[in-house]
Amino acid sequence: MRILLWHVHGSWTHSFVQGGHDYLIPGPPHGIGLAGRPWRAEEVSLSEVDDVDVAVVQRVEELSQVPVGIPVVYLEHNTPSAPAQEHPLAGWDGTIVHVTHFNDLMWNCGSTRTVVIGHGVVDPGPLYTGELPRAAAVINDPVRRGRIVGTDLLPRFAPIDVFGIGTEQIRAEQIGGRGDHDLQSLHRELARYRVYVHTARWTSLGLSLLEAMHIGMPVVALASTEAVRLPAEVGAISTDVEELVDAARELIADPVLAKEKGQRAREVVLARYGLDAFLRNWDVLVKEVIG
Repeated sequence: MRILLWHVHGSWTHSFVQGGHDYLIPGPPHGIGLAGRPWRAEEVSLSEVDDVDVAVVQRVEELSQVPVGIPVVYLEHNTPSAPAQEHPLAGWDGTIVHVTHFNDLMWNCGSTRTVVIGHGVVDPGPLYTGELPRAAAVINDPVRRGRIVGTDLLPRFAPIDVFGIGTEQIRAEQIGGRGDHDLQSLHRELARYRVYVHTARWTSLGLSLLEAMHIGMPVVALASTEAVRLPAEVGAISTDVEELVDAARELIADPVLAKEKGQRAREVVLARYGLDAFLRNWDVLVKEVIG
């Protein structure tokens, strides 16, 4: 199949284009194209796109850019601001795909058909060494996004290093802003830290959290949104921040325990968020939509 999609969420797209199809990604001025990513995909001019089987749209403004007659699936990455919030495509005659069951539960999509296809992650392998007795986190734009991603909680887990876009702006004692990294170097760096910390209060299940688990890192995470589905044996899952702080300190102090929890985290994430099931579920849906 020939699938048209925009480069919106890099980590999600990295998994999606691993399937056995032809992936067409609009470049400027209608999109950012591959943006240097080594994907098996083709950057195209939207004005030249005609022979496409289906479009995966991730922003409302993209709907008007899809060539007439091409079937469309709308992919919703985000969590609504409140349970009563109406989705922009509520009442639409197409299909909305949510990336988590929590988002499907919380968005008011009206009569629009919804489907949940959970994340799938390209396995980076069991890279964990954990030689650095510190915590690590991945948060894009932590200063701007603030409480939503739990930036205010980071000092309680210090010393901690934070990776991601805009982390150089962090100005706090014992919190290192490590900046943005490509995926491979990010995984190599994270693997050196003893424990991964997930502070997001209100978000879809973070792909960086799942990637850390794939690496074999133990994780401590706020039990909010979809993260509540993770079992405690992967590290610690709680709404009690002090409980998470204590768990992180225990893991940092005990590398043997950290490795055991990390191995369990890897087992869990491979079983629940493997790439094969993700691609298979998308294939089923796309074939159904095409008819």
